[in-house]
Amino acid sequence: MSQTLDLSGKILIAMPDMGDPRFSRSVIVICAHSDEGAMGLMINQPSQGITLADLTEQLDLDTNDGFRDLPIHTGGPVETERGFVLHSQDYASAISTLPVTEDLALTGTLDILEDIALGQGPVQTLVLLGYCGWGPGQLESEIAQNAWLIGDAPFDLVFGTEDARKWDKALVNENIDILTLSSTAGHA
Repeated sequence: MSQTLDLSGKILIAMPDMGDPRFSRSVIVICAHSDEGAMGLMINQPSQGITLADLTEQLDLDTNDGFRDLPIHTGGPVETERGFVLHSQDYASAISTLPVTEDLALTGTLDILEDIALGQGPVQTLVLLGYCGWGPGQLESEIAQNAWLIGDAPFDLVFGTEDARKWDKALVNENIDILTLSSTAGHA
């Protein structure tokens, strides 16, 4: 079995002619990648009509004065009822937190939402429902078909850029001019 290039901690930037409309202009942080597949979270697709306040109420979580309401994002089309929090590395769940990059971590357990509701969570957070998943070799195949560009996942892109601008900013960060992108892959 060939060793897969580990894309954990990188971002995927959808090509302009992405065939699947669910991923049009999407930016995805790859949280885990191995020969067994990949898991990532879309960071630029806010959900319509649901906020963190709605979620804390639905889960019957106590909040205090330190609570700040946030938009909920669509992390991807897989298990859309399952929640994840992509956050700064200043927080670690007592149950399970996965380091993603030097600056980013992922927690998918209820305790982080309880801590956020009490104003004791990470300084920077993206709360997401659902995730993007790929089986063995599937992501590599999509990259070979020119569906995705690979880039770095800088902290300011994830947390310091408006959702509507993240795709453009991700391209700029990689020194790619949208006008020069081609929808066909070249092979020498």
